Amino acid sequence: MTLPVAEDPQVGEALTALRRIVHSLHRASRSAERTHGVSGAQLFVLQLLAEAPANSLNALAERTLTHQSSVSVVVSRLVARGLVERTRSAEDGRCIQLRLSSAGEDLLTRTPAAMQLRLIEALRALPRRDLRALAGTLGDVVHAMGAGAEPAGFMFDDGEG
Repeated sequence: MTLPVAEDPQVGEALTALRRIVHSLHRASRSAERTHGVSGAQLFVLQLLAEAPANSLNALAERTLTHQSSVSVVVSRLVARGLVERTRSAEDGRCIQLRLSSAGEDLLTRTPAAMQLRLIEALRALPRRDLRALAGTLGDVVHAMGAGAEPAGFMFDDGEG
């Protein structure tokens, strides 16, 4: 039998912190969709491409800390909307280069920083020891929940892998 949260306040504190993170990510994604017509995941990718074009989907997946199949879905939607340009590399025709279109640049002038970027910045600001402990602990929670086989795509994007 499990203890009620009231009998273990640290469980409640941890759950509240996770809920706040998830809620802020969800709220930011809904707001981006409603206000700018792009999902939070799409806004995240656009902002990363604004920093620097990507030489491949795999390179962009590394930058988003997400699986390549999830990035591919998001990029395809952005290309279809004319916000991202996908071109073959002049040096290697097998490689695809991704960059913002002028419409994508224009859209970004009207958007706030993606919540995913803020989360990544907050995690990177943690002392290495704390970040290592957090990653290990969250991994343990995922395993204990039996969620380890779940795909780890973009949050709150209906096309996640």
